[in-house]
Amino acid sequence: MFENLSDKLDRAFKVLKGQGTITEINVAETMKEIRKALLDADVNYKTAKAFTDDVRQKAIGQNVLTAISPGQLLTKVMNDELTALMGGSTADLNLSASPTIILIAGLNGAGKTTFTGKLANYLKTQKNKKPLLVADDIYRPAAIEQLQVLGGQIGVPVYVNLASKDPVATAREGIAHAKQNGNNIVIIDTAGRLSIDEAMMREIEQVKDAVKPQEILFVVDAMTGQDAVNTAKVFNDRLDFTGVVLTKLDGDTRGGAALSIKSVVNKPIKFIGTGEKMEALDVFHPDRMASRILGMGDVVSLVERAQQQFDEKEAAELQKKIRKNKFDFNDFYSQIQQIKKMGNMKDLMGMIPGVGKMMKDIEVDDNAFKNIEAIIQSMTPYEKGNPDSINQSRRNRIAKGSGTNLVEVNRLIKQFEDMRKVMKQMSNPAAMANMMRRMPR
Repeated sequence: MFENLSDKLDRAFKVLKGQGTITEINVAETMKEIRKALLDADVNYKTAKAFTDDVRQKAIGQNVLTAISPGQLLTKVMNDELTALMGGSTADLNLSASPTIILIAGLNGAGKTTFTGKLANYLKTQKNKKPLLVADDIYRPAAIEQLQVLGGQIGVPVYVNLASKDPVATAREGIAHAKQNGNNIVIIDTAGRLSIDEAMMREIEQVKDAVKPQEILFVVDAMTGQDAVNTAKVFNDRLDFTGVVLTKLDGDTRGGAALSIKSVVNKPIKFIGTGEKMEALDVFHPDRMASRILGMGDVVSLVERAQQQFDEKEAAELQKKIRKNKFDFNDFYSQIQQIKKMGNMKDLMGMIPGVGKMMKDIEVDDNAFKNIEAIIQSMTPYEKGNPDSINQSRRNRIAKGSGTNLVEVNRLIKQFEDMRKVMKQMSNPAAMANMMRRMPR
């Protein structure tokens, strides 16, 4: 996401390259390019104009230090202003009530039901909550079935009343069920509705009035651009929702909705969906998103994702094995599975400063580990636990069993052996100190 916008902003900053100072003339030219880039990204026109006016005023008023180029200074001003534009700070969910009631609303096809499952998974795994999902879409049987499947995947119960034709009654029943069973979060998945459908809009208002939710989250497909912002405004006028969820930000989106929605409806973006997996949900951090748009990476989010997937106890055990040179293919396979859970590979690489721009035209296949997994799975339990036992005849058998070839098997084993040596050295402080001493100065 935001690839084209990042690229165009980068080109706009180059207008100032080599300039000694920021002046009205050179900053006006840069702002013209930036406004054009924002409009191309489907940012609301008034938002784009107000934003570039603010940046221009602040940039001209700044003193350019000798250590900083005008381009770098403008990047800093842009970063601050983009952060403010998208809300300034992270907006947390209000989870003070027990049970906390969260009402999910939005258009058909925006990804409400999938988000409902992801949110329950997030609250269960990251906040140690005990959620209940309420299937309150009485019009689409497939939505109820989908929610039940998602609930089963993440181990969260789903309240369903197939006989009910009244969403208000079903929502109330779901809350009563939660109270009886000790669930401290109730997430109500409602039917998709058009903002021009008066009967449907009145219906969700009635659900809201009946259950008095602490949070009303409006789910919107980021790929709909400015339409998403316009729809959000209409829904907000009726529901006064507490936050926005942008789904499908991993798709071919221009990013305009993320940049415009806060300034138009004055409600924060609370979550973004970044893939199909249940773990592919991120809390929205305006400052981190601004850094990513400007090609500065997002190391904090990368570390947080890693911490969520890597168990501390497991990591300690692994460290012991590495010290004793006992790291084997079972451990290697386990690490691959945890990395895969962190999300889309290109998205992860984009979080590393500078790498996002380098990867812009390179397709990163999410099946990059497929052959490696096939090779490891073709090993016997003994071979996985004893990598040194894999002789030539075993390698031939593994190649045939994995559907790969001997070259790939040999390459993986060689890379594994090299990695094991480096890991062993890094876990030994004396060896590390010796390596540092030998490094050229």
